[in-house]
Amino acid sequence: MIQVLINKDKFKYDIHSLVKAFYPKEDVSVLTFDELSSKGDNENILFKIEIILEEEAGKISMKIIHSDGVCKEAETVCDIASNGVSGNEESAEVSSESSTNGSTASLSTPKNSLKQMMYRELSHEIGHELPWGSLTGIRPTRIPMQMLESGKNEAEIRKYMQETFFVSDEKTDLAYNIALREKKILDDINYENGYSIYLGIPFCPTTCLYCSFTSFPIVTWKKKVSDYISCLEKEIDYVAETFQGKVVNSVYIGGGTPTTLEPDEMTRLITYLREKLDLSECREFTVESGRPDSITREKLRAMKECGVDRISVNPQTMSDETLKRIGRKHTVEQFINAYNMAREEGFDNINMDIILGLPGETEADVEHTMQEIIKLNPDDLTVHSLSVKRGSRLAEHIRNNGFFVAGDTGRMMEIAKKGAAKMGLTPYYLYRQKNISGNLENTGYAREGKAGIYNILMMEEVQSIVALGAGTVTKRVYGDGRIERCDNVKDVTLYMNNIDDMIERKKSLFT
Repeated sequence: MIQVLINKDKFKYDIHSLVKAFYPKEDVSVLTFDELSSKGDNENILFKIEIILEEEAGKISMKIIHSDGVCKEAETVCDIASNGVSGNEESAEVSSESSTNGSTASLSTPKNSLKQMMYRELSHEIGHELPWGSLTGIRPTRIPMQMLESGKNEAEIRKYMQETFFVSDEKTDLAYNIALREKKILDDINYENGYSIYLGIPFCPTTCLYCSFTSFPIVTWKKKVSDYISCLEKEIDYVAETFQGKVVNSVYIGGGTPTTLEPDEMTRLITYLREKLDLSECREFTVESGRPDSITREKLRAMKECGVDRISVNPQTMSDETLKRIGRKHTVEQFINAYNMAREEGFDNINMDIILGLPGETEADVEHTMQEIIKLNPDDLTVHSLSVKRGSRLAEHIRNNGFFVAGDTGRMMEIAKKGAAKMGLTPYYLYRQKNISGNLENTGYAREGKAGIYNILMMEEVQSIVALGAGTVTKRVYGDGRIERCDNVKDVTLYMNNIDDMIERKKSLFT
């Protein structure tokens, strides 16, 4: 274990994320000195980090104390004027930079000064740097996006990314170029007078090893699906009443696995949505059809007839052995058949997801996966670096058997990147997750005109997302950029029994 002690109850998430990025195999504990005194010390400590925040005096110091008694000390200065306000890494620091007319010579906020000092010391300690530097947020493209919107040029943006967060040249290129593509797409959408809809279908054929999303086995809920759709319809009624005069820019039906619904159930849900809401300016209607073992020709036809124009058919890997290992109850052959069937039914915007760093997989496995995907030539490819979610069976597996990645995730990412380029796909959005393999990212690649609009709207947080169904989170984006959220309970029975309360939560948020 690595234990971090701090004199104030601040910046714990950022500290934990940064230390964990350098030491992914270690447990990391972040406590105040007072919390430690009440809990007691832990004998199995690799080393300790002690942090003293004195931001009111413009000073932060830290010590790295090894078990053999060796102690390394560091100190930095910070901006007194910011008064220790943490803010959002992906937005607050940009406004701070904007006041410097492109210069990074002014002092950083306490949070950034702390992270910069920790990054320098830990990278020296372990002997290597991180591709995303000290960035710990999930939306790194928001930094260049907001700087573009404030009139900054490419040189200023690159300098800020590299000098403030120590982001590598490669990742700076990636974030900047994606921001340019996102901005071009968003400039063509009247998203300020619109909103997007997310409908969650929390049922799956089985639960994958790495999954922590809200999902329940469809076999035990089959008789309750109709009642669940009725609850979704009640939420749709609320949306129709509340958002009169606004238009839907995108619809995304996710899960779980939406294609666990039968054709008539899918038709019922989408038809009701279309009858109640103004979809005249809807730029994209996606159904996450991720599990090939849930796809039939009848379901594909039902979706097509209802106006669904984008679907996902996800292999995750093209190795049958790995599919068994991670609990995907389908074969590579089933995936290929499902994909070809979708093409035959007229779908011309198909996304695939793959995951890098799956247990036991090597670079050779990823090379094989990409070669097989190139043969199929999808319109959109989302490349995920495996993220170990606390609530997943994979996290439990690691706790019991130890952490292991058979290959180099960075090299796997390069293989996927080259494969996407060979198909004519360019990166259009990305996000990062906590405990992500290789401290890398998840990147969406797409053909011209096939980029997932919902993904961009969600990641850039420029418009409200109204989320319906169990375990979903609604997000209200105000004109000044402020964001508030409300959630629906994850348990399906509780959601259905308390559907009126779920609607009241939204009413409170949008009142």
